[in-house]
Formats: sequence, C-alpha cells, structure tokens
Amino acid sequence: MHNYWTFIALDIANERAREADRHRLAMLARGAYPARDRSIRHAIAVAVAALSRASAALARRLDECVADDLASSLRKAASS
Repeated sequence: MHNYWTFIALDIANERAREADRHRLAMLARGAYPARDRSIRHAIAVAVAALSRASAALARRLDECVADDLASSLRKAASS
C-alpha cells in the first residue's frame, strides 16, 4: 500500500512540474519575461557579489592587522 501512495505522489509532482514548464514557456513566448530585466538583475547581482568579496577581503585584512597588534602588545607585556 505504501508504494502505491509513493507513485501517486510522484505522478502528481511530475504533472505539476510539466504544468509549470508549460506556463513558463507560454510566458516566455508572450514576452512576459523581457531579457533586458534578467540582464539588469544579473549585472546587479554580479556587482553586489564583487562588493561582498571586497568587503570580506577588507575584513580579513583588518583582522590580520588587529591580530598582529595584539601579538606585539602581548610580546611587549611578556618581556616587561
């Protein structure tokens, strides 16, 4: 009995996926998803990713500087 319900669930999921694909293709055919909007979103996503990578690199560099300063102050304190 359990396998029967599994096959029904898979059949329903496949049917929904086919329907979503048909809907997506119909929207593309009507021009509801202009390529320009996607390229603008892509360009914005690339810019945000670059900004994120740059800020992460800056944060790592600052952490290294703070670690170096802390190490040198600990060496001075230990030698005193």
